Amino acid sequence: MAVGELKILGNAPDFTANDSEGRKITLYDYTNKKNIVLVFNRGFW
Repeated sequence: MAVGELKILGNAPDFTANDSEGRKITLYDYTNKKNIVLVFNRGFW
């Protein structure tokens, strides 16, 4: 497995991203509080 590669059903590293309203959120903020689904889309909408 390559460095930084994610496993299905594995733990994701903490990261910060913008939500749909532009606010910064981190994965850590939701860990053990909510179910989390990460979706990576390639391409354009």
